[in-house]
Amino acid sequence: MDDKGPKPILPRPLRTLLGPLARLIDGPPDATPAQIAARAHVLVTVSAAVANLGGALVVLLLATLVVPVPETGSERLRLVNVAVFTAYVVAAVPTGLLLGERFFRQVRRLMEQDRTLDKRERFLLLYGPLRLMTVHLTLWAIGTVGWAAINLPFAPPLALKFGVAGTLGGLATCTIVYLMTERILRRAVTTALRAGVPRATGLPGVVARSMLAWSLGTAVPLLGLLAMAVGVFFMPDPHVEDFAIGALVLGCTALALGFSVTYIAARAIADPIESVRLAMARVERGDLNAEVAVYDGSEVGLLQAGFNHMVAGLRERERLQDLFGRQVGEDVAKVALERGVDLGGEIRQVAVIFVDIIGSTRLAADRPPTEVVALLNRFFAVVVEVVGEHGGWINKFEGDAALAVFGAPQDLPDAPTRALRAARELAVRLREQVPELAAAVGVSAGEAVAGHIGAEERFEYTVIGDPVNEAARLTDLAKTTPQRVLAAGTALAGADAEEAACWTLGEEVTLRGRTRGTRLAAPRTPDAAPSDRSAAGTA
Repeated sequence: MDDKGPKPILPRPLRTLLGPLARLIDGPPDATPAQIAARAHVLVTVSAAVANLGGALVVLLLATLVVPVPETGSERLRLVNVAVFTAYVVAAVPTGLLLGERFFRQVRRLMEQDRTLDKRERFLLLYGPLRLMTVHLTLWAIGTVGWAAINLPFAPPLALKFGVAGTLGGLATCTIVYLMTERILRRAVTTALRAGVPRATGLPGVVARSMLAWSLGTAVPLLGLLAMAVGVFFMPDPHVEDFAIGALVLGCTALALGFSVTYIAARAIADPIESVRLAMARVERGDLNAEVAVYDGSEVGLLQAGFNHMVAGLRERERLQDLFGRQVGEDVAKVALERGVDLGGEIRQVAVIFVDIIGSTRLAADRPPTEVVALLNRFFAVVVEVVGEHGGWINKFEGDAALAVFGAPQDLPDAPTRALRAARELAVRLREQVPELAAAVGVSAGEAVAGHIGAEERFEYTVIGDPVNEAARLTDLAKTTPQRVLAAGTALAGADAEEAACWTLGEEVTLRGRTRGTRLAAPRTPDAAPSDRSAAGTA
């Protein structure tokens, strides 16, 4: 997956302009809630003022250039219309900003809260852009209806012209106010939706935003063209130049307005989807700390929140799998997850190492329990590290001893070689890194049963067979030898020549609890010749 971000679809100059604009809206990443609220307050006020003044300019263009009507009414009526239009714009814009300030006061208080908002407060913040749009839509409706009503008794065509112009301009202005306010409040909504996204908010979703963009980019210009065409039918002597000028003005307005609104609406949908896509790329690379900010109250916000819930579940699964692997071994955990768990076992050729501390009873009697535990943890850390480096895993810890397995549950053709090499290194590392403890090591190899033992309610993966018993007995015997490492001849017979040359075969003994003899082998000392043979002791 390409995780470097979406392909740029806008010209470089436009992207150069929009990048800083987005950073201006969002502010610095480390801004406090109060700073975010103050920035949003200023931006909402400025954008609402600019949108309404721009909408008034659109209405003026529509009323004077786009929609032709018969010359009706007196010069005095035209002057009255100009005065009414100017006076209403001068009065309505500040009124809308004051009403918006009163509305924003509640939103600002919520934005400054550094806490989890309750359900009512979240809805109040989510509905902020819609409520602000309603305020401006009401003012536009009052102005449009009033302007048309003033002209209706004197010049009905002129009243229709102003009604159409006011309706188109008002729809465009209020839609822009809604989309811009929603974008400006994004960081505040992210904080509000940390506790969860309501399932049904009634806010405009993907379809509604697309329809808004279509309405302003396509429907409004088409309505203007229709109104212009209807006006021509009412004129006794229409001029082609008037129609051309109207079409030109309407087309330029539609291009500028349609692009702006469509881009804002498209980014409102694309930004959260893009954030989810980039976060998914991080998850694919193994980064389960990926999280997306939830700043949308529609189905897009549910998508963002759903992704976060999914990743949280993956993190929990990863944590449980990690704990499971630490408890039973990574190979055992992997096999259990892939194949499931069935009680019983299978015959495998394995090699085992048994490690036991010498004098553990005295150790527990002479030292405080916390010190004993810390010492045992250091000891077992070395055992786990060495065994893991050679391809084995710790099957179980038994107080002061550990059993390591090579060759189960995954096949390991050179298991005896790995086990013997690990035993030699283990003896050296334990003497060097944990000198406070003395330990003996026994190695054996052969056929054993490996599988899950226990009941359906509680079971464990283990290895049962003669090699395990033999390794344990060899460990007991190794406690009486200088090197404290002994291996069975069967393990040496299964190892490669290079590893076998590092060991010296001794006599055959019968270990405690066994009926068959065991040929002993000990690590070769540095000054011993390859032909040397030394008995390691008797059972």
